[in-house]
Amino acid sequence: MLLLFLVLIPAVLGWIALYVKSVRIDLGILLAAGVLHLSGTTWFWVGGRGAKLGELLKLDATGLLFLSVTSVLFLAAALYSVPYIIGETHDPKTAPHRFVPCLLWFLSAMTLVTVSHHLGILWAAVEATTLASAPLVYFYQRKGALEATWKYLLICSVGIALALLGTFFLGIAASALPGAHGLTLTEMIGAAPSMPRPWLKATFVLVLVGYGTKMGLAPLHTWLPDTHSQAPSPVSALLSGALLNCAFLAILRFYQVCLASGDAAFARNLLLGLGFLSIGLACAFMVGQRDYKRLFAYSSIENMGVITVGIGAGGAATYGALLHAVNHSLCKAGLFFLAGNMLRVFGTTVASEVRGVLRRVPITGALLFTLFLAIGGAPPFGPFVSELVIFRVTMSDPHKWLGILFITLLAGAFLAMASVLLPMLQGDFQGESGAPGPIKREPLLSIGTPLILACATLLLGLHIPRFLSAALTAAVRSIGA
Repeated sequence: MLLLFLVLIPAVLGWIALYVKSVRIDLGILLAAGVLHLSGTTWFWVGGRGAKLGELLKLDATGLLFLSVTSVLFLAAALYSVPYIIGETHDPKTAPHRFVPCLLWFLSAMTLVTVSHHLGILWAAVEATTLASAPLVYFYQRKGALEATWKYLLICSVGIALALLGTFFLGIAASALPGAHGLTLTEMIGAAPSMPRPWLKATFVLVLVGYGTKMGLAPLHTWLPDTHSQAPSPVSALLSGALLNCAFLAILRFYQVCLASGDAAFARNLLLGLGFLSIGLACAFMVGQRDYKRLFAYSSIENMGVITVGIGAGGAATYGALLHAVNHSLCKAGLFFLAGNMLRVFGTTVASEVRGVLRRVPITGALLFTLFLAIGGAPPFGPFVSELVIFRVTMSDPHKWLGILFITLLAGAFLAMASVLLPMLQGDFQGESGAPGPIKREPLLSIGTPLILACATLLLGLHIPRFLSAALTAAVRSIGA
C-alpha cells in the first residue's frame, strides 16, 4: 500500500493546497509533502524493496533508482521554493495558488511513472506529467512563457501520440500469444521471443521517438530549451533533473522487451544514432548561446544523448548510463537553482548582461563554477566517472571511432559552456550609476540546496557508496543488459 501512498499523498495535498489562501501554509504543505515522500522512498531502501500491487504497480531496482532521484530533487526544490516564492521575482500574493498544487500533482505523476509495470498506465502517467507541469511553465504569464507552454504541449503531444501508437503495436504483436493478454512488463518480456519481429521493431521505433521527445532527444527536442528557460528555476530543476528521467525510464521498459526478444542489436543501433545526434545538435546550439538558462537546457539535451549512447553501447556502459542519469540530475538541478539566484540579483537571463557573479554573489559564483566543472565532465566529479565508463566501452574494438566521436563532442560541449559561463563569473557588474554593484546577501536556502547537490556530485566522483553501487548493479540486471 505504500506505493499507492507515494502516488496519492502528493495528489491529495495538491487539492488541499489549491483551496488554501495563505502563502506560508501552501509552502508548508509543499515541504511536508517532500518530507513524507522522501521518508516513504527511504523505507524502500531499508526493507521494502520489491514492493508491488499486483502486476500493475511494482517497484523494481530501476524504478527505485529513479524514484529516489525524483524524491530527493523534489525536496530540494521545495526547500528552494520557500525563498524563491517569497522573494522579489514575482507577485507573492497570487503565485503559490497554482504553483504549489501543480508541483504536487507533478510529483504524483512522476512517482506513478517509476512504479508502473503496466505499459498502458505508464503511458498515462507520462502524459499526466505534461498536464501537471504545463501550468508551471506559464507561471510568469509572459508572452515567451505562453509560447513555451504551447510548444511544450504540442510537441510533447505528438511524441506521446507516437508512444501510444507504439504501445498499441506491442499489444497487437502479443495478442495472438497465450499468456500475454495484458500489457504488463512481465508478460511482454515473457512473450517477447515469440512476437512477430516487424511489429516489435515498429513498436520500439515509435516508442523511442515518442518518449524520446519527452526525454529531449533529437529531432523532436525543440520544446525543451524554451520550456526550461521560461519556467521558474525550481520547476526547471525538476523538469531537467527528474522529468527527463521519467521518459528515459519509459524507453528502458520497452528496451527490456527488445532485449528479451533477441533484438538487442537493432535497439542499440537506434539508441546510438539518436544519442550521438542529440549530443551533436546540443553542442552546436550551445556555442555562443546568449541565454544562460537555455544554455543549461541544451546541456540537458547533450547529457540525455550521453545516457542514450551509454545504453546503446551496452555492457558496462549501461551501468555508466544509469550512474550518469543520477549525476546529471544532481548537477543540473543545482545549476537551475543557481540560475534563479542570478536572475534575482541581475534581473536578466541574458548572459552578456551578467558580469561579476563571483564578486556580487560569491557563494553562488563559486557553486556555479563548481557545477560547471562537474556537468562538463571534469574530475573529480561524478559525471567524469560515468562518462569515463561509457567512453571506455565505446573505445573497445571494433568501433573505436565511436569513442573518438564521443570524447570529441564532450570536449566541444565543455568549451561551449565555458565560453558563456566564465565571462559571467569574471569582471565587475556595473550598476546604473556606473559604479560596481554591491555584494548581495544570499538567502540560506537559496545557496544551501545547490551546495548539498554539489557536495553529492563531488562524493560520487570520489567514491560511489556501496548501497548506490548495489542499486545500480541490480538495475542493470533488471533491465537485462
